[in-house]
Amino acid sequence: MSAPLAHAMSAPLARAMSAPFAVVAFTGEADLPWLRLLRPGFRHCFVAVNDGRHWLVIDPLSSGMEVRVAAVGADFDLGTWLTAQGLTVVIAAVRRGLTQPAPWAPFTCVEAVKRVLGLHHRFLITPWQLYRHLVRIAVGTSNAGIYSTISSGLFSGVPSLYPKE
Repeated sequence: MSAPLAHAMSAPLARAMSAPFAVVAFTGEADLPWLRLLRPGFRHCFVAVNDGRHWLVIDPLSSGMEVRVAAVGADFDLGTWLTAQGLTVVIAAVRRGLTQPAPWAPFTCVEAVKRVLGLHHRFLITPWQLYRHLVRIAVGTSNAGIYSTISSGLFSGVPSLYPKE
């Protein structure tokens, strides 16, 4: 954000625009057979956090945690890009400064996303439940946006967000 623009805004608006926010993406892809029991289109989720300088993508997989800095600027519209790839996407706030520990829960993709967002809701267990919760929050918030489509494949045949290694 440029200095003149920051001075023209109210202090609360400037703080809100500089606060980290996240894009939570949902997909129907399921590598594990038991995940097929979950709602189609909502079998896995991951989160990308925009800190104002970068997009940090955190993808909790069954085999491990993938954490990468995307090779695009913070001003890149990642939500629209992911939607164009067939994912269902919700923009969410990242809560900081919490003093209570998160409730104990098995470590799943949903739990990882909840921890990144600062959500301490014990009964958000499936990706579908998390999606519905985030949509309810977004509908009640004027500066949150929702992108949604039907999932049709995770990043197949699309340009990579990550630099070549």
